[in-house]
Amino acid sequence: MDTRPLAERMRPETLADVVGQSHLVGAGKIIRQIVEQKQPTSLILWGPPGSGKTTLARIIARETEAEFIELSAVTAGKADILKAVERAEQNRRLGMKTILFVDEIHRFNKAQQDSLLPYVEDGTIVLVGATTENPSFEVITPLLSRSRVLVLEPHSKEDIIHILQSTAKAEGLSAKRLPKESIDLLAEAAGGDARVALGNLELALQLTTEKITPEVVRTAAQKRVPGYDKNGENHYNIISAFIKSMRGSDATAALYYMARMLQAGEDPKFIARRMVIFASEDIGLAAPAALNLAVATFQAVERIGMPECQYNLFHCASVLAKTAKSRAVSNAMYAAQAAAKEHPDLPVPLHLRNAPTKLMKDLGYNKGYKWEADFKHTNGFLPDELHGTDFFVT
Repeated sequence: MDTRPLAERMRPETLADVVGQSHLVGAGKIIRQIVEQKQPTSLILWGPPGSGKTTLARIIARETEAEFIELSAVTAGKADILKAVERAEQNRRLGMKTILFVDEIHRFNKAQQDSLLPYVEDGTIVLVGATTENPSFEVITPLLSRSRVLVLEPHSKEDIIHILQSTAKAEGLSAKRLPKESIDLLAEAAGGDARVALGNLELALQLTTEKITPEVVRTAAQKRVPGYDKNGENHYNIISAFIKSMRGSDATAALYYMARMLQAGEDPKFIARRMVIFASEDIGLAAPAALNLAVATFQAVERIGMPECQYNLFHCASVLAKTAKSRAVSNAMYAAQAAAKEHPDLPVPLHLRNAPTKLMKDLGYNKGYKWEADFKHTNGFLPDELHGTDFFVT
């Protein structure tokens, strides 16, 4: 009896068995070409959990007839790397290729990544690294320059349904035992992670020997942890989507992304700060009171805290999204900064300078200026070199 976890038993062994990632494994695509030409190349596979990074690495090794050495950056050290390299050197002398697969390569420190460089460069090993984090930030530049970065997408719900249906067939599960509505719910709860879907199915099978109902699925799945790392790539993707949705006046999208952040444990003050910035950056002169609301929201978040401050956050985000937008303040700020950088030392016009002494008055300080509301001096308020400039005219 095969005692391996269901997800491991159902792992594809050939490209023909792979579900999804057609942009990488389809006809004429890069992984398909690597396999058909039997010429493995160093790769960094970047994608979310359960998207097939390890599976693809193993298939590449199997179908290119290379030895597959697998390390986890969580537990492996430099000694493990050197041991793998020694094995690869032996293979090379025998005319064999070696793929060194490093799971979670972003967890290797710079020295560990540096130690791989000479062996990747001279072809002793073909490096295939897997990471859930943006390799631009987590993998050293020399390794990136010697590798192709391939982006894997989360599985679609349709992909997960296909995987579950194939699993049901392979495991001899009838439609009566595993009905369509339960498969749909398993796929929905997986969040694009095939491993999660199969793990939930396996637990559901253990929970009952009868029909796997939606209730059994919910018990097995419990509450899915949002795919959100407050220090990782998804953090920046979601806050970016939140800001862009407000900028595009799509309140529904803005509230959806904010709800995801809060459910994942994001600091509500971080969200409130972003809305204070947004009120000036993207609304500005179109609705000056938006800044007052955003600041008041930040203060409310500080004083009330979670979970009650969510009312304030959702209130503010709704208003900011639905309010008219203006970039006039932002554009004027950039223009003013550029002018100040280009002309950092222009003297203040004499007529704008205070004249506390008779000598200064005689020299023309404060000449022609009147202490009147909205007084406009005939010579204007800018240095002569900037005369006629208007930061608010684009």
